[in-house]
Amino acid sequence: MDEPQFSFSFNPDSSPVAPERRIFGVAELVSSVRGRLEQGFPDVWVQGEISNHRPAESGHLYLSLKDGDAQLRVVMFRNQARLLRFRPANGMAVLVRGRVTLYEARGELQMMAEFMEPMGAGALQVAFEQLKARLASEGLFSPERKKPLPTLPRRIGVITSPRGAVIQDILNVLRRRHHSLGVLLYPALVQGEGAAEELTAGVRYFNQQAAGGAHAVDVIVLARGGGSLEDLAAFNDEGLARAVAASELPVISAVGHETDFTICDFVADLRAPTPSAAAELVVRSHHEIEEEVAGLASRLRRAMQYKLLYERQQLTALERHRVFARMEDWIARRQQRVDELLYRLESLVRARLGESGRRLELALAHLNRRELGQQLQLQQGRLAARAAELTTSMRAGLLRRRTRLEQATGKLETLSPLAILGRGYSLVFDAQGQLVKDAARLAAGDLLRARLARGEVTARVEQTSAPEEHGEAPTEAKGGRGGGAARPQKARKEK
Repeated sequence: MDEPQFSFSFNPDSSPVAPERRIFGVAELVSSVRGRLEQGFPDVWVQGEISNHRPAESGHLYLSLKDGDAQLRVVMFRNQARLLRFRPANGMAVLVRGRVTLYEARGELQMMAEFMEPMGAGALQVAFEQLKARLASEGLFSPERKKPLPTLPRRIGVITSPRGAVIQDILNVLRRRHHSLGVLLYPALVQGEGAAEELTAGVRYFNQQAAGGAHAVDVIVLARGGGSLEDLAAFNDEGLARAVAASELPVISAVGHETDFTICDFVADLRAPTPSAAAELVVRSHHEIEEEVAGLASRLRRAMQYKLLYERQQLTALERHRVFARMEDWIARRQQRVDELLYRLESLVRARLGESGRRLELALAHLNRRELGQQLQLQQGRLAARAAELTTSMRAGLLRRRTRLEQATGKLETLSPLAILGRGYSLVFDAQGQLVKDAARLAAGDLLRARLARGEVTARVEQTSAPEEHGEAPTEAKGGRGGGAARPQKARKEK
């Protein structure tokens, strides 16, 4: 093995060379370090607990990730933040993907996040629970704000995919239950990007048409078949939920299978487990309606019969009341009193007119004696005018009072039950078939035939008497085939 050879050179005149010194500016150094960080950590995943979460009005998210005693500042810009399916909150464990960089303004290490998801439960489930809790706190799930469904809708608006089996299931059920019901389809995506916006547009469209548009409906059905949580994500959209809550038309949510629940199910006025069940709930079967109408008609007939029977009994009780027997006599006395007052009024008017005439003659004589012809004519004209006015006024007053009396008498006679009671009187005929109006035409032993409301009665006269003033004219008769006596009739002197 060869020995290593060493060589040395020494120059007493030479001195050691100092390394060249490089001076960085702050911005230059920070920029250099940031470049090396971004090159060394262009795409990393970091997990930690959120703290100091601060969303900005610009839409950016600022937070810190903590792990033990260490922490890392994280910023997520608006374009990436709007794609999050949940809302970050302090204390939530998350997994963040992005690149490590340096914030030059403060010289701080930070991570620019491009993706974030919660640890454990999926982002969709967390977003679902967060939105559900927030809307429930606002009262959008309250039963008091639920609108009732119309009993007999004329047209139903369905928002779903026109190419799926859902619309066919709904149409088949509606055709079987009520074939005359109208259905208006609003085609919309039910999953994927843009589905929530189209579903929301459908709800708003039907509400706009409700004001009298050509496509007005009475109830809205949001329908979709079953699927995973990702497939049903459009029905968990906050914008769609608020549109359903603000709808003036009742909304039925028929999304997924019976075990699937979405935000629309909680906000809608009614949740149907399946789209077919929604078609059964939205309208009753025409057979059920016919049975209910028949039952209501039967109840109405019974109620009307009972009402008529009750009113008939009331009328019969009124007819039998003794106060109506005195009604005609009371009216006659009032007529007599009115005639007396009219006679006294006419006598008073004639007396006053005569006195006025005498005073006029005396005044004329006095004026003649004083040769005041012109004044006499003037006073004569005035007196004549006043006399005419008085006469006209008195006649008009008499005419008004007579008219009011006649109207009152007519009303009393119209309302008097005597008109109804009069229908019970009988017609009496003699042996020659002539109507008997005067007892003086009859003699003891004459045969009479009385025609009643139902059948006839034959009687024989035993005694007659002349009518008395303000009294009764009793007539006695022996029963023939009828076996009974004729009822006494009242005689009244007509004025």
